[in-house]
Amino acid sequence: MLKKYKLNFAHLYGDLMNTYGDWGNILALKYYASKIGVDINSELISLGDEFNSNKYDFVLFGGGQDYEETIVAKDLPNKAKALIKYIENNGPLLAVCGGFQLLGHYMVMADGTKVNGISAMDHYTENLHFKGLIKNKEKRLIGNITIKNPVTGEEYHGFENHQGRTFLGKNEIPLGQVLEGFGNNGEDISEGVIYKNVFGSYFHGPILTRNGNLAKRILTTALNKKYPKEDWESKLKSIPTESF
Repeated sequence: MLKKYKLNFAHLYGDLMNTYGDWGNILALKYYASKIGVDINSELISLGDEFNSNKYDFVLFGGGQDYEETIVAKDLPNKAKALIKYIENNGPLLAVCGGFQLLGHYMVMADGTKVNGISAMDHYTENLHFKGLIKNKEKRLIGNITIKNPVTGEEYHGFENHQGRTFLGKNEIPLGQVLEGFGNNGEDISEGVIYKNVFGSYFHGPILTRNGNLAKRILTTALNKKYPKEDWESKLKSIPTESF
């Protein structure tokens, strides 16, 4: 018997930007979707592939090492117009670490190389090690982190490991305020980003397997957009929140 409801997921560069098991974010969403009778179809969109902004109900853009990120950065402009259209049309998207950075204006690598993003969002990422502003060249923003979303009151727990310092721009708000750890830049207690229906974060591990409350929020967002007549929030609230 075919399920009545179906969502199409796109995993951007999942073969390159999946260093920290970001695929687990899709698995977490699939788990909750299965509990409420929703089928998930997931596709890999990688180098040379077309991104169709009208086809997908959710997009995951994970993180990777510097080398992979530079490769992705060369291909990403080919998808920029469609991705920007998707984002501006309130398409749900989760961007982790490098994916988060590349949706902004630019990112600076440890050696000082400036890699352009697609400016789909207004943030940018500096590297204070390269600028000589941090004496200890080995220092990274690394360790356990807890943040709190000031709007929903939800707390999210995870692990961060990054050298870049991201600063949010116009119409962007943090995913949460840092209670423990460093966050986007170690300076302004912001972590991650929310812009329209885009959620960005430096949380590895992956974030949605440990934070079922956020997984449900993102899944509700995707379902409300495609099937607005159903009460998805109530349905998902009835499902126990898991930590995998």
